[in-house]
Amino acid sequence: MNYLYIVLGAAVGAPLRFAIDQYIRKFTDKPYGIFLVNVLGSFIIGFTFKESEAIYDLMAIGFAGAFTTWSTFMLDIYLGFELKRYREITINLVMSIGLGLVAAYLGLQLAN
Repeated sequence: MNYLYIVLGAAVGAPLRFAIDQYIRKFTDKPYGIFLVNVLGSFIIGFTFKESEAIYDLMAIGFAGAFTTWSTFMLDIYLGFELKRYREITINLVMSIGLGLVAAYLGLQLAN
């Protein structure tokens, strides 16, 4: 494992996640930005799964690890419960997990 690749990937992934989420939140109060980055990150992890160690460290562990966010996803679900937005929570959970799995699968298939 090359820590430099991981650090470089994370240095790009985290700010890009923040920028995408902040941009999308200008148009809606729904967590579409976090949804988008988590699905894209799932694709990237799948796509780079069988790559060289250096590319995997850079893109999957570093970039996608910092780009995606389980904690913000969970906070969005929690806040939805507090606001009694049960339909939105259900859609977010089902779509995030479902499309995340599909994205990871597609990434794996395209990489093969």
